Amino acid sequence: MPRAALSHERRAESQNHLVARRVDQIAEKLGTQSTLSPPGDCPEWFKRMPFARWGWRELNLYGWPLLLATVGLALLTWPWGFVAAIPGGLLFLLFYFFRDPRREIPEDLRAIVAPADGRVVDVTALEREDFIGGPAVRVGIFLSIFNVHINRAPLAGRVVEMLYQPGKFLNAMRPESADENEFMWIGFEQPEPPRRRFAVRQISGMLARRIVCPLQPGQTVARGEKFGMIKLGSRTEVILPADAVDIRVRPGDKLRAGTDIVAHWK
Repeated sequence: MPRAALSHERRAESQNHLVARRVDQIAEKLGTQSTLSPPGDCPEWFKRMPFARWGWRELNLYGWPLLLATVGLALLTWPWGFVAAIPGGLLFLLFYFFRDPRREIPEDLRAIVAPADGRVVDVTALEREDFIGGPAVRVGIFLSIFNVHINRAPLAGRVVEMLYQPGKFLNAMRPESADENEFMWIGFEQPEPPRRRFAVRQISGMLARRIVCPLQPGQTVARGEKFGMIKLGSRTEVILPADAVDIRVRPGDKLRAGTDIVAHWK
């Protein structure tokens, strides 16, 4: 269980500044620099586009220079015009990374959906998980740079705890990355009896250096709702009470967040 915790106090300041300030304070105490990205915001019209709202900053910061370079080089005479393919290709990859495709949420109320796109790399039984209060099972999902990187809630729930842990940036494919890399841990509780608890962990990777999580304790999410992202290759885990679920995936399975089912309630 991580040691550094985000404050549970709710203040009058905006959510963006609260999250950013608290994380920076935690990182300063631990003698490291936080790479938890503040949620940020974007224009209303951009929220209707098929792109992650949390990519607004990067799309502007890198998109415009790449666009100008592509157009400028394309206007040059042969053979320099062909060089425009380089910034043009990078521009395409930038928009491709921040894509936000529409997802159909399963109607089955017993279904627990994937919190991330990617490939299942481990299904691990945990002898005890303190937040859940007993044995648990962890499903780890690796996200390559070509996957959609938006995280979605596996179940409807209320945020009970949020814990941030600075750390290393090991390759997310390595098993030790789950324990040593920087991560954000979010503990949820179902709003209706029997009020089961579950958790999601966003883990940075070798290339992923920005975790986005605008949630706050007390906030509720719907099943399949978008709640953040990890920028570039990374890992996401969902942790469930072992005695209450039937796991439906195994290592090697490919998943789509919010659509594919990882487990069912018994």
